[in-house]
Amino acid sequence: MKTKTTAERNRDIAYRLSNNMPRLLREFSRDFERRIWEGLASRGYADIRPAHSQVFANLGLGAVRVTELAKRAQVTQQAMGKMLKELERMGYVSRDVDESDRRAREIHLTQRGIDLAADSLEVVEEVYAQYAEKIGEKRLSAFQESLREAVGLLELDYLPESWQETDGK
Repeated sequence: MKTKTTAERNRDIAYRLSNNMPRLLREFSRDFERRIWEGLASRGYADIRPAHSQVFANLGLGAVRVTELAKRAQVTQQAMGKMLKELERMGYVSRDVDESDRRAREIHLTQRGIDLAADSLEVVEEVYAQYAEKIGEKRLSAFQESLREAVGLLELDYLPESWQETDGK
């Protein structure tokens, strides 16, 4: 059996570090998200940054408290509060007193936030179509379904209720 040289071992290590599942998923995600941000900017949302997705991906259309939003996004309440203040200043969310606990704040999307959510869905569909054209609809759909199934099997307890399976899917 042939022993590998140091250079061969180093190339093997470098390959394995850069071609593993976390890295591949991260690169796929980065490209998909970059295309989304470009699409949103072209629709008039140039003020939205990728960090804001921590709010929008976990908020939904109902009201939610800052503590719950921070938990879902896996960030501190302070970090979430700072981001929410920025989004409120930009007109995407409102922070209102929770009538059931006047010490707490409920976060709601404003009309501008709802418009952004609707436009985001359209942009995501456009990006999905770009990917389907490159790698094939069947392959992309199977990839998405496999990821959805894996996430479900992992029983990640921080996901918002909207991720839970419903009868209507």
